[in-house]
Amino acid sequence: MLPYEILDSGNSILLKLYIPEALLLSHFVTIFTKIPSMRLILLYIILCFALPVFSQSEQLAKNYMQQGEYQKAVSVYQKLYKRNPNRSNYLLGLVEAHQQLEEFDAAEKILMERMDKTANNAKLLVELGHHYELQEDNAKAQTFYTKAIESFNKNDVNHAHSLAQNFEKYNLLDQAALIYEKTMIANPGASFNQQLAKIYGEQGKLDKMFDSYLSILQVQPSYKNIVQRKFSQYVTEDPLNEANIIFRKLLIKKLQQNPDIIFNKMLSWLFVQQKEFKKAFIQEKAVYKRNDDEGLDGIIALARIAIGAKDLKSATQILDFILQAPASNELKLTAHKIILKAKTDLKDDKEYKEIEEQYNIVFDTYGKSSETIGLQIDYAHFLAFNQDRKKEAIDFLKRLLDKEKLSRFQSSRAKMKIADILVLDQKFNQALIYYTQVQNALKNNFLAQDARFKVAKTSYYKGDFDWAQTQLDVLKSSTSQLIANDAMELSLIISDNSLEDSTQTALKIFARADLLSFQNKTEEAITAYQEILTNHKGEKIEDEAFLRQAKLYEQEKQFEKAKVNYLKIIEFYGDDILVDDAYYYLAELYVNVLEEPEKAKELYEKLIFNHADSIFFVDARKKYRTLRGDAIN
Repeated sequence: MLPYEILDSGNSILLKLYIPEALLLSHFVTIFTKIPSMRLILLYIILCFALPVFSQSEQLAKNYMQQGEYQKAVSVYQKLYKRNPNRSNYLLGLVEAHQQLEEFDAAEKILMERMDKTANNAKLLVELGHHYELQEDNAKAQTFYTKAIESFNKNDVNHAHSLAQNFEKYNLLDQAALIYEKTMIANPGASFNQQLAKIYGEQGKLDKMFDSYLSILQVQPSYKNIVQRKFSQYVTEDPLNEANIIFRKLLIKKLQQNPDIIFNKMLSWLFVQQKEFKKAFIQEKAVYKRNDDEGLDGIIALARIAIGAKDLKSATQILDFILQAPASNELKLTAHKIILKAKTDLKDDKEYKEIEEQYNIVFDTYGKSSETIGLQIDYAHFLAFNQDRKKEAIDFLKRLLDKEKLSRFQSSRAKMKIADILVLDQKFNQALIYYTQVQNALKNNFLAQDARFKVAKTSYYKGDFDWAQTQLDVLKSSTSQLIANDAMELSLIISDNSLEDSTQTALKIFARADLLSFQNKTEEAITAYQEILTNHKGEKIEDEAFLRQAKLYEQEKQFEKAKVNYLKIIEFYGDDILVDDAYYYLAELYVNVLEEPEKAKELYEKLIFNHADSIFFVDARKKYRTLRGDAIN
């Protein structure tokens, strides 16, 4: 009986199907011959019904495999393989199902039958090798792996890639690497450096891994950031780390053989990881000598990194080079701006006179115009925040706004700084006016979003928590992730501590402490946080107070007191949102100040295993591995 019946009702022809699983194409040949008018209908049926059935059957087999129901998988794969014996995925699925049931004879028979029908199929040889390896017949397995390597066509790049992937599937990395290597020798235009680099890394062959990635960079310099991320899995801050030594020697050797600029850049990157900024500077100068435009940008970037690491001495030396080089005024002003701001942030008040003199020297040289607007705003900040000359700073900025013809962005930055200084002076309402002007002038711009956040922060300082919350709700969806995160954090502080205490007593003290911290009144801020810790024990805001106070203790170099605060967060608030902050900051304290690396390692480990969603996760994992002495990932 045919799996269908044709019903002729006069005006139409109906096709009644009796096929429970799939359509057999051969049966439709008869219909195509007898009833030409049905060709389109039948073609539609075949495409819409038959093919999905096959696909669904294969998915069913895969599901059975995943669930460990291998006998059911065998049944489905047998049907699929019988219908289409040329589909390798059906063949391999059936073989694997038999292997899982330890029906090795059945699996071997299928593979051998296919081998008899297929000449020099290297991929099947790999499957046979794996088949014997599953039975712990390693000698026989190696025989087939060797035959696969000897028989593959080195000139067929696509086939070679497929074969190597087959070896990789079974973690046969030595064989996969050999396939890639032989193919690249036979085909100089082919490049499997990316695949080889990955394999070499897994094998622990660091010299070959680094070499392969460098070969990629020579051809595609735009891959630099991707490659550096790969290298950062092996390279650490320790110059004596095995990977660091291998990489440095390889780069020096390559520079001697071929002075490609990419090797200078990678050496600079390596020295930056090791915080050897002067050595990195030597490499950046070499880049500059060969590429003026790109070179100076790299030197500026290096200076910023050195400042971030608080190596002001190296940063000054690096930026002095910019000031002596035949660079544009814009670049030289950038160098002045970076170094003066860094000196302001990192120096104590004994050196403020010298810093002010340096500002004035720059203004004498370049003038107080729109060209030096960034420096002038920094100078006003220096006067107000570091020397408590708030009125003088505001007058300075107002003269700038009145005298110079500034762009909307330049005038908005000046107004933002005036508003910041007014907040510093606790003239909140005046500050809000300036922040609002910036919002209106630069709608949807990052600076406008920053101004809105500062409106919320100012309202928070003055105790107007409802209005602050309204602004923060808007900013939670900010395009700037940094502003969105800050808005979310402040919003949670307000909402959590308003629900618990309708009078918001503790929250008001906390806001006052935050304001004192903003005003650089560190001791007073510490005292205000302590008021919360003394009089509002057990309230939700307590852990926030511990954390803020701890950071101020660190700023004042009272490290033991900071340690106690972090430990209290871990002990009493182990399930709360700030515990990962406490783990990380305390670990950093143990490593960088208290010289107790073993304790730091324990904290990094807890953060890694218990707080995988933490923003500190990646950094903690790298530092943990360094402390553990890992040479490779």
